[in-house]
Amino acid sequence: MIFNPGEYKYSSRRNVVYGHKGMVATSQPLASQAGLEILKSGGNAVDAAIATAACLTVVEPTSNGLGSDAFALVWINDKLHGLNASGYSPYSISIEKLKERGCNEIPKYGVIPVMVPGAPAAWVELSEKFGKLSLEEVLKPAINYARNGFTVSVNVKQSWDAAYKIYKKEHGEEFKYWFDTFTKDDRTPEFGELWKLPHHGDTLESIAKTHGESYYKGHIADKIDAFFKKYNGYLSKEDLKEYRPEWVNPISVNYRGYDVCEIPPNSQGLVALMALNILKGFDFINKDDADTYHKQIEAMKLAFADGIKYITDETQMKAEVDKLLSYSYGSERRNLINDEALIPEAGNPFSGGTVYLCTADGDGNMVSYIQSNYMGFGSGIVIPETGIALHNRLHNFSYDTNHENCLMPHKKTYHTIIPGFLMRDGKAVGPFGVMGAFMQPQGHVQVLSNLIDFHMNPQEALDAPRWQWIKDKRIEVEPAVPLHIINELQKRGHEVKMQPNPGTFGRGQMILRTEEGTLCGGTEPRTDGHIAVW
Repeated sequence: MIFNPGEYKYSSRRNVVYGHKGMVATSQPLASQAGLEILKSGGNAVDAAIATAACLTVVEPTSNGLGSDAFALVWINDKLHGLNASGYSPYSISIEKLKERGCNEIPKYGVIPVMVPGAPAAWVELSEKFGKLSLEEVLKPAINYARNGFTVSVNVKQSWDAAYKIYKKEHGEEFKYWFDTFTKDDRTPEFGELWKLPHHGDTLESIAKTHGESYYKGHIADKIDAFFKKYNGYLSKEDLKEYRPEWVNPISVNYRGYDVCEIPPNSQGLVALMALNILKGFDFINKDDADTYHKQIEAMKLAFADGIKYITDETQMKAEVDKLLSYSYGSERRNLINDEALIPEAGNPFSGGTVYLCTADGDGNMVSYIQSNYMGFGSGIVIPETGIALHNRLHNFSYDTNHENCLMPHKKTYHTIIPGFLMRDGKAVGPFGVMGAFMQPQGHVQVLSNLIDFHMNPQEALDAPRWQWIKDKRIEVEPAVPLHIINELQKRGHEVKMQPNPGTFGRGQMILRTEEGTLCGGTEPRTDGHIAVW
């Protein structure tokens, strides 16, 4: 039988999914089922989230890996907890050192843009604080897929091919290990091919048995240290051994009776909250109305202008989060929006591509979790015989020494990945997220507006066509955006481009708990999204 699994001529419809004892929503079916397997084995939502996250490093290595960062929002025991597991820059790096070696900017790929990975430490921290099962049991599904093989899904295959083309252009010896690990006979996997990552499985097993000690302090840390010394990088065992994830207090704004919660800076969740703080002063009636699009876009631009200027390592932020989220500052920014598209500039508050997953169990616990290698596979650096593909998050620092987010030693950068959580009257409504670099806060705002302003169900809220602000007055829209809206936006001064690639508009998941106590979920149609339910 001959067919192309990467081509679909007709639109398809998904229904919302209901369950009671447990639900796992992810971008990859095998990972969703791994989480459900853990729930059925007696694990809670936290165990399921860890299992799913670890499994995603195997079955969707094109977006995350054993060298990722992570954030989590955990609802357990009637309280919302935040975990920041983003890493910091190496002690030995600086802008001056990069300029001395001829860098005019921070590179995207290679050993230079690698920071301390936080995801393995996040799994350990979540397991020890809130898990019911042992980490060894929770990581078994991921280890099994790595060693015995997994079938490569459609979107993963397409992203794998794109990464291959990128790294083929890099000529340093340090990139050969990516090809040794992620290709066979100099090719990427085919659709549905059974693929194995045995070294990846060994590393997962070591993390499970040592509770991450081998990764950050033991033999794996030694391998990472040796690699970066050999190829003139900056990450060292000293950087790894001192790393600890941080428990943080979530930040929030109230949007029409719902508390929208995000991780505080260095996360860009603040951008989504600032945009919602502006938008709550408007009344929206019709989703498919140019005025709705216009005001959402303008609010997003203003929020991004502030975020890009002020967000950095929270210990070094000069702007106060409370002031950026204050009613008065939101009103001040809202007053800048008129009928014409504007070029956004940051205000003055001093005067007053990732994988996302969510889980829920029958006891009321819920997790919103995200981890990422930043740009696809990340830096293109893979530590030999470990399966560890390292992220390139350091590229997100500013190279301007006067910028608040400028590169410095031992510093966290403005971070794009953001998990979201919705509450009402002090009770959990549910986790949500939209992955995809700087699309993420834009996706959060659009999906929440669909849900709250326009009363869409979770699946419909994710299905709805999206827009994305790019720069200045430039925006991109999906082909499903009605033509009359595009025409009106152009009249208002927006430079509109229709973008046929759905992958640029983010990939989201959502689980809501109904008033009856059952679970209702939606998953992303723009990827291999899947909900496993019990």
